Amino acid sequence: MSAFKTLLATVVGLCLGLYATWYAVEQDVAFGNVRAGPWVGQLRNGTREADPYARAALARHGETPIGLTEGLSFIAREDDAGARLNPSCSYHISGPIPPARYWTISLLSPQGHLLPVPLDRHGFTSAEVLRDARGHMVIEIAASARPGNWLPAPKGRDFVVMLRLYDTALSANAGSVTAATMPRLTRGACA
Repeated sequence: MSAFKTLLATVVGLCLGLYATWYAVEQDVAFGNVRAGPWVGQLRNGTREADPYARAALARHGETPIGLTEGLSFIAREDDAGARLNPSCSYHISGPIPPARYWTISLLSPQGHLLPVPLDRHGFTSAEVLRDARGHMVIEIAASARPGNWLPAPKGRDFVVMLRLYDTALSANAGSVTAATMPRLTRGACA
């Protein structure tokens, strides 16, 4: 009877451990993330200090993260109000972008893949975004065309917004990232 209880406890523990690992990899649970408003940065992914769950998720998705000395990546899965991004709504990205030699903002699937969108326009770079006379920029995410910096939202498909900062001073002190230093992501009208 004692051997049966030991075997049962081992099987239950193994099943719970495997389920917890599967869940952590599927949901991209990582330790040491930095949250700044809707933006979440996994700052250790490109280093030796990346946690095992983050490494497993990267391997599963076939991603190669940028190294900490090369830059930082931030993902927004929700807007400034905390609501999940909805493909039937429009969004505005505005405000400051942390200092970087070069940056990109792109729309991706929740798994990190490019989405089928009109004109194959998946993002903007710091070199091509239009700015006003004061140097400010606004990027519109919407299913229908908009004037200026427009990113077509995928119709009926979930998406995330990724901000990549290349050669940034934040790499040395990533703890200084706050909601005030990151762009705002606000919801507009919904269909």
